[in-house]
Amino acid sequence: MKYYAIIVAGGSGNRMQTETPKQFLLLKNLPVLMHTIKAFAQSDTQPKILLVLNEDQQGYWARLCEEFNFHVPHQVIDGGTERFHSVKNAIHAIEEESYVAIHDAVRPLVSKSLIDNCFKEAELQGNVITAVQSSDSVRLLRDDKTTALKRDEIYLVQTPQTFNLNILKEAYNQEFNSHFTDDASVVESIGYEINIIEGERGNIKITYPIDLELAELLLKN
Repeated sequence: MKYYAIIVAGGSGNRMQTETPKQFLLLKNLPVLMHTIKAFAQSDTQPKILLVLNEDQQGYWARLCEEFNFHVPHQVIDGGTERFHSVKNAIHAIEEESYVAIHDAVRPLVSKSLIDNCFKEAELQGNVITAVQSSDSVRLLRDDKTTALKRDEIYLVQTPQTFNLNILKEAYNQEFNSHFTDDASVVESIGYEINIIEGERGNIKITYPIDLELAELLLKN
């Protein structure tokens, strides 16, 4: 069986309060995106890596690869108007029977063991996503009223999210819906049950400036 990793890198720098898209910001003297790609390249599964980038960022990425002497093999795929369309473009580039892990470019601390476990469990179950249980109390706000939710029933979803390619192609054959928040929600919308495995607390998403500082600290440990 073949394995693929789709790295989705379409984000801007808006919430980071910077003009540089967050996947290109430096983390321990290397762009965030390079850490992410290296994690998949160094896993035992050795998936073929598809990097989805907006066309207007591809030249900049090529220059970064030269500047940082980054030669990890990967194929660049044109990004779409929404994350849904970006993932769809990458899926269409895969033609052989395979299992596909879809991962946020700005989760650079994902471990090799988690990547390998995702592929292993997806082969057994057809699909699997990583998530961690909420450690905080959670409330739902609706119509200006708040309601307490059971914390042990709340999971915070991460990536990788890993699927049999046939499931992905079926799911991404449908029209885009604004309610799609991740790949699991796209697959679930056509009737599949989504399986969860334990993620990692350190598998953080670089969204705000403090996240970059935290990632630096985690990499030192």
